Amino acid sequence: MSAQREMKEKNPWHTPVTIIITVIGVIAIVALVTVAVLQNRPLPQKFKYGIVLDAGSSHTAMYIYEWPAEKDNNTGRVEQTHSCKVKGPGISSYAFAPWKAGESLKACMQEAKQRVPGKRHHETPLYLGATAGMRLLNMENSSASDKVFQAVEGALQKSPFSYQGARILSGQEEGAFGWVTVNYLDDRLTQGLETTGALDLGGASTQISFVSDNYDGSESPSNSVTFRLYGNDYNLYTHSFLCYGKDQALRMTLAHQTQAGPGTVLDPCFHPGYTATNNYSVLYDSPCVSDRKPQKSPATFTHTGKGNFAQCQEMVKSIFNFTDCKYSRCSFNGVFQPLLQGPFGAFSAYYFVMNFLNLTDTSIPLETVKEKLTRYCATPWSQIMQQHTNVNLKYLAEYCFSGTYILTLLTEGYNVTSESYSNIKFIKKIKDSDAGWTLGYMLNLTNMIPAEAPDSPPLPHAGYVSVVTVMAIILFILFILSLRPLWPRCSKQPQII
Repeated sequence: MSAQREMKEKNPWHTPVTIIITVIGVIAIVALVTVAVLQNRPLPQKFKYGIVLDAGSSHTAMYIYEWPAEKDNNTGRVEQTHSCKVKGPGISSYAFAPWKAGESLKACMQEAKQRVPGKRHHETPLYLGATAGMRLLNMENSSASDKVFQAVEGALQKSPFSYQGARILSGQEEGAFGWVTVNYLDDRLTQGLETTGALDLGGASTQISFVSDNYDGSESPSNSVTFRLYGNDYNLYTHSFLCYGKDQALRMTLAHQTQAGPGTVLDPCFHPGYTATNNYSVLYDSPCVSDRKPQKSPATFTHTGKGNFAQCQEMVKSIFNFTDCKYSRCSFNGVFQPLLQGPFGAFSAYYFVMNFLNLTDTSIPLETVKEKLTRYCATPWSQIMQQHTNVNLKYLAEYCFSGTYILTLLTEGYNVTSESYSNIKFIKKIKDSDAGWTLGYMLNLTNMIPAEAPDSPPLPHAGYVSVVTVMAIILFILFILSLRPLWPRCSKQPQII
């Protein structure tokens, strides 16, 4: 017994003080680990949502966007999560039956209800932006335009979302927001990189937007837009050409060929063997050409194809004015345009037409592109129909014209050269988001949506640092105390006299 007692007295781990120190140390370590784990655990991400309806001239599309509730450099990080194409034509086509414009939106709004979490419905902003189709209708018949908007608003106000209004975007806004979209998706804005120009082609208008080092906005202030995004300022040149979308441009070329009111038109922009009967009143039923309608003409004319690219290009050139320019340089119709700079993203109809023609690869020399288009236009209509049985005949018939128009607009209108043509990239989507003005519009609007406070950690940063520091000090002291048996026992050392 005395031997065991003596061994316990000699073993420091059996003393009460050591046991207490050990227990406290273990508790301190467990507490430190627990606090660190709780403090640094991943927090549940909160998201907000926004819905934008793009009411274009030929159709309407709905886009749902999602972004973190916390702001990123005062601009929400917006990503497209869903899109829905509204069945039927654009809302401007319902001028004589406005209620149908509202009815047409219901199916896509039902999809939005399913895609956006129910608890977020009441706070999700809903916008409708109308572009060139409604601009033209408003010019032609403002009363009909108002009734279409009333029908649209009536349908959207019944949705569970926070309806923020419907309005006609200006051409400048459409071009500028398209530029924001392209550069945002390429992460050029967040990193302050050289920006990409934007080329947008719709059915009724076309837009060009880019940043030029040689343009400060003074020569043509109406074409200047200033943005501040992610801490950087951008002075943007932008212009929208109303009536120069591909559908209205086709009307203008046909109007040029029917000024004398002929009964038959041999059109070089359509395939050989193509024939159709067109109504004069329908052709000239647009503000873009209504003032040119011939006084004496039959009710209809026979539209036949000739399939000659070179003659088609000359025909297309007739709708541009390249002579009048009061500025140092112009694109067409007397509109100022600085020298093109940097790469460009071309989207909407640019992409869909060139993709159908298999001409989206801009590394192909421009002359080769023209040769391919020449062969395509010269292909008989019967052969074209056999090769593309699943394509709507109206669209199929117009691809020769549309391809020729795009090349003419770029090279003759915007002064794209054989060398700079390779700087253009035809795009449909970037990082799963559609290229177009709607994302840029949503991105701009998120600056007006209050940032939601994120879930905060259990402790503030200063408190967390204090707790860790105290725990570390306690553990250090305990470590020193645990070495107590090794301390020199001065009282027991023999004194030397």
